[in-house]
Amino acid sequence: MALNWTMLKPDRTPVPLPGELTIMTVESGAEVSLTIPDVPPAGSSPSGGSGGGRKLNGTGKLFLTDHRLIFVSGGDSTNTGFNTLNLPFESILSTKFEQPYLGSNYLSIDIRPSPDGGLTSGTKSEIRLKNEGIFQFVSLLEKTRERAIYMRRQIKDEEDTLPAYASPSQGPSRGGGTPVDAPPGYEE
Repeated sequence: MALNWTMLKPDRTPVPLPGELTIMTVESGAEVSLTIPDVPPAGSSPSGGSGGGRKLNGTGKLFLTDHRLIFVSGGDSTNTGFNTLNLPFESILSTKFEQPYLGSNYLSIDIRPSPDGGLTSGTKSEIRLKNEGIFQFVSLLEKTRERAIYMRRQIKDEEDTLPAYASPSQGPSRGGGTPVDAPPGYEE
């Protein structure tokens, strides 16, 4: 997860990664707030700092792709502190659909920061949509994220379980090319 690292085209849309497909775009009215705790003191647990932190807010567009969730600010003065937010699915630790008694529904996200990405451990985000309901967006995000994680695990499992093959010329042999494990009575 990285703050202000997303590469943008001149029209302020994200430059896609190789093979990346955009699944859904929220064109306007996406409100994103980030709560970034202070860096933990040296030698302490990584679960938080001295109780302080900073809060950043932005309004703009959301892009859901098959690899990541991207926020791009509208570029106006209502944003405090960040222009883009890049959330690869492996950086999303957990999500929770919140339905408060007072106020609008929102999505709460616990984030694992990338090294040198501008965030610290314990960073949280809240996403609200002003111009449309958020339930459809949350549902699509969860399905896309689950599928991406499943596919990544499948590829890793296939890589881990493939047997190593050796061609007959590379295998162990006895002198003149007779394999060591040749059946009895097999001679060159």
